Amino acid sequence: MATGTEPHLNSGGVRTPTRAAIDRPHLRTDRWWLAPAVTAAGLLAFVVYSTWRAFANTDYYAAPYVSPFYSPCLAENCEPMRSGPNWEIFGGWWGLSPALLILIFPLGFRLTCYYYRKAYYRGFWASPPACAVAEPHKKYTGETRFPLILQNIHRYFFYAALLVACILTYDTVLAFRDEHYEWGHMGVGTLVFLVNIVLIWAYTLSCHSCRHIVGGQLKHFSKHPVRYRMWQWVGKLNARHMQLAWVSLVSVALADFYVYLVASGAFDDPRLF
Repeated sequence: MATGTEPHLNSGGVRTPTRAAIDRPHLRTDRWWLAPAVTAAGLLAFVVYSTWRAFANTDYYAAPYVSPFYSPCLAENCEPMRSGPNWEIFGGWWGLSPALLILIFPLGFRLTCYYYRKAYYRGFWASPPACAVAEPHKKYTGETRFPLILQNIHRYFFYAALLVACILTYDTVLAFRDEHYEWGHMGVGTLVFLVNIVLIWAYTLSCHSCRHIVGGQLKHFSKHPVRYRMWQWVGKLNARHMQLAWVSLVSVALADFYVYLVASGAFDDPRLF
């Protein structure tokens, strides 16, 4: 019988005298590593692509489409967008890509998201790599120390994400113009923007913070029928939070890439009417 005093139990983490003495690192026989590996690859691909596009500072506007990575524009060094979200709050002193001023808000919302925390904790930090698989770290402090304590401001990033979603909705409305800013037209890019904004709203409203704001701290749902109905609706979205997190991540990248292709002259936006 194991006594809990073997040398391999003194290495810290789950290998301590207070834990069961199991020589094998885990008892799983399936390909448990596949999910965190795919997650890490997917997130890394988005990080690489979004970093390239954010610092590129070019090919992000082709009337009437503006990349969601660059909207709204908060500096003077943006390309002029007729009736677009041009808010020159930072004036002319900002010399870097204007995308860096706005991406912090949707990025902060996703980084502090409950699902994305699980995804990159497992995918990049192996904390833990999978269920019933011990993590390699000797100590666990949770989210009580810097920088992970900043995860607690997720709710405030949610408020910022709502504002960004409203702005992207405005951009989608402007996508019903042609390249001459005439209304009543629709191109393939309009469809791309429509799909993207629906997924952005679905992901944003499926947030756990949104669910708590809508129906949290209520002692009697019967006294708040409207909020109860909203809470149920948000709860249904929340059940698909993981799927919505991924499809909205892909859709926003595809929307940006479509604008890049049109703005760079790779092809002209096909018109539907």
